[in-house]
Amino acid sequence: MSAQAPTVPLLTPYKLGKFILSHRVVLAPLTRQRSYNNLPQPHSILYYTQRTSNGGLLIAEACEVSETARGYSDMPGIWTKEQVEAWKPVVDAVHAKGGVFVCQIWHAGRVSNSEFQPNGQAPISCTDKPLTPQLRSNGIDVDEFTPPRRLMTDEIPQIVNDFRLAARNAIEAGFDGVEIHGAHGYLIDQFMKDQVNDRKDQYGGSLENRCRFAREIIEATVNEIGADKVGIRLSPFADHMESVDSNPEALGLYMVQSLNKYRILYCHMVEPRMKATGVKNESPGSLLPMRKAFSGTFIVAGGYDRKDGNNAVAEGRADRIAYGRWFLSNPDLPKRFELNAPLNKYDRSTFYTSDPVVGYTDYPFLETTA
Repeated sequence: MSAQAPTVPLLTPYKLGKFILSHRVVLAPLTRQRSYNNLPQPHSILYYTQRTSNGGLLIAEACEVSETARGYSDMPGIWTKEQVEAWKPVVDAVHAKGGVFVCQIWHAGRVSNSEFQPNGQAPISCTDKPLTPQLRSNGIDVDEFTPPRRLMTDEIPQIVNDFRLAARNAIEAGFDGVEIHGAHGYLIDQFMKDQVNDRKDQYGGSLENRCRFAREIIEATVNEIGADKVGIRLSPFADHMESVDSNPEALGLYMVQSLNKYRILYCHMVEPRMKATGVKNESPGSLLPMRKAFSGTFIVAGGYDRKDGNNAVAEGRADRIAYGRWFLSNPDLPKRFELNAPLNKYDRSTFYTSDPVVGYTDYPFLETTA
């Protein structure tokens, strides 16, 4: 008899709220831009079921919470009845394969253009400071952004309500919960970061005030669907879309301590080394103080491979690891990690195209059975 194979930390079971998960490998929320007219399409069923394992956690791509939330073309929404109905078969298919499926809810804020906005209006933000043009990840195209309009204080409750209704809609579509997108330079992150937020009202200035918008969204969402169905993604160290904070450690710690009060399902944080999209840097920053301060499930993302992920779980630095690019290009990633099998390389040029197959559902599985 051969000796028993060593335990792979990433493949050990984990209890997430009421869910018993069979491993620690999470499908990260990935912008895919294949949802024409803001509606998830039948090809989304294949994409998500390819990446579903029995007892695996998947976080859906960012879903817009309202008409003003739009920032890119072909993104799915969750603010209309039609969108809810379009998500149902996707969610049902993931559940049929034993997956747990969470919907990320999102507002782009100033990372938008008037062409995506109702009546061609300016995008909304905490500020009226414009965002400079940004080179896309393909290294060729450039995104231009319309200067934003600063939200009036009395308009903010309406945006909070949009998140609340989106959460309700996600549950109606069958999702097991929602992840509030508080990362990567989008609206919630714009409010939190002191290099963007220049407000003089109760939503600007101090750390507590800058985080007020995020806290109100968390509270409204928890009150609507229950804390056991709410997660949040945060990236205090990142500078995506010129969204920078002068003291990311303090911001991250303040937010996780605030989250403890609500007893939400999980906190999902992006590693300091991922300051910009897809670029891994050495960083003196650490998520460890946030991990220690947070009383719930802690998910980390950003530049992880199999070895890194196993070490993070084994050393208690995270409960679960979210994989983006590697899960995108390896639909059977947990199986490959189990066997320590080679990984398909990803093709960055097809990440954000609108093709329903190429770079979406055409990455090969480890073995095809006859």
